[in-house]
Amino acid sequence: MKVVLTGSVAFDNLMSFPGLFREQILPEKLESLSLSFLVDSLHRHRGGIAGNIAYTLALLGERPHLMAAAGKDFGEYRAALEAAGVDTSLTKEYADCYTGSFFSTTDKANCQLASFYPGAMSKAEELSLRGIEPRPDWVVISPNDPAAMMKYARECAELKLPLMYDPSQQVARMEGADVAVGIDACKILICNEYEFGLIAKKTGRREAALEAAVEIVIVTLGEKGARIKAGSGTFEVPIVPAARVADPTGVGDAFRGGLLKGMMHAAPWEVCGRMGALSATYCLEEVGTQNHRFTRAEFLARYERAFGKDALVEKILS
Repeated sequence: MKVVLTGSVAFDNLMSFPGLFREQILPEKLESLSLSFLVDSLHRHRGGIAGNIAYTLALLGERPHLMAAAGKDFGEYRAALEAAGVDTSLTKEYADCYTGSFFSTTDKANCQLASFYPGAMSKAEELSLRGIEPRPDWVVISPNDPAAMMKYARECAELKLPLMYDPSQQVARMEGADVAVGIDACKILICNEYEFGLIAKKTGRREAALEAAVEIVIVTLGEKGARIKAGSGTFEVPIVPAARVADPTGVGDAFRGGLLKGMMHAAPWEVCGRMGALSATYCLEEVGTQNHRFTRAEFLARYERAFGKDALVEKILS
């Protein structure tokens, strides 16, 4: 099964603040908010949502196709993805700019403050799903240049390509009508709990109406796991306890990678969700979004410890 992942590739600059953000905020002074945090550490890693999803999916034995816009500093990143098993032939490098950069500071409660510089991502609208052969079995639209996200959604609708729509961080930037372009074209909508509420507010559609309009709605719930609504069925997916909590950045992307692995083998939704949950935990246990490692045998053994033996999962991972 061929999966094309569209979205950002970036370098992540991850910092840690030893206190709590909430203790530094004065509600009565919000109109003049101005804060600076002295951080304890800085780590620079390969990241970007599409790159992160691709990495986890490749760890699980697939060869996803990454379609993204990158800059002149992308060479080593491309080599690392290819070595992991990602097909980067649809990713274009631009010699006149740098790859996007993500800057995130995490406090001791795992709350985050973040910003993103798009760099080459601003050229993503120049790429197209048209002419890709063989045709993708699934297209994933994850946060990217907003114009590119709308373009790809329209192309999926015109070309009748099954779409997983993941607007997540870009919901805050996009207008409701722009978000609706992807919702109306998708078979699967995936986002976190807060983003789901924001999508409902921006589009003027109640959450129940969104669930009725989209065939499958997947909402991640942080420490409460995830909820998958598929047709008339709803599946609650628990988390897999972490051996240690190192960094929450990219956990949702790893979840999507594990989920897609199950989807590519037509697994039941509860199994897809569990594979996503375990992938997320592996990411949570490491600093950085592409630093977790496991063999498929290790993944299977831990899956069985968490959820019990499953012949289908054993077959998927064989």
